[in-house]
Amino acid sequence: MDIKNNLIKIIVYDEKYKADLLSMILEAKGSLGSNPSLNPDLLTISESYLKKGDKFWIAINNKNMVIGSIAYSSIPDSTEVFLHRFFIKSNLKHNGIGSTLLKFVEIYLKKEGKTRIKVHLGNPREKWIESYNFYPKYGYKFFEKDYLYKEL
Repeated sequence: MDIKNNLIKIIVYDEKYKADLLSMILEAKGSLGSNPSLNPDLLTISESYLKKGDKFWIAINNKNMVIGSIAYSSIPDSTEVFLHRFFIKSNLKHNGIGSTLLKFVEIYLKKEGKTRIKVHLGNPREKWIESYNFYPKYGYKFFEKDYLYKEL
């Protein structure tokens, strides 16, 4: 995929990218003005996602550096999923990487027979305003204060 003349590849998470991924996520969180921290699932991606049958993808550039991530967890006894860990390297935002990752995941999930994607947005809203503005552009609708969904 060519994102503004910078080739990216979306791949399933591999442990060899762990340090680069965690660094990218901490930097992305830090750019939001908060004290960055890592959620426990990010330290055990294989166990938390892949071994459960879910996916965790990373976007890498032509220098093999992590520039984005996105994951999902299946909701038991349903055809629904929750999106998680959607991050873009802060200095590369607004270049189409997030749109590309989201479309990639939606196509994959539809092929897998999933029917609905849910996403929980952060609080306070002001801190996560990019997320609140991003998802509705792609057909996501609010069903609770900080939750959106999209039918596939």
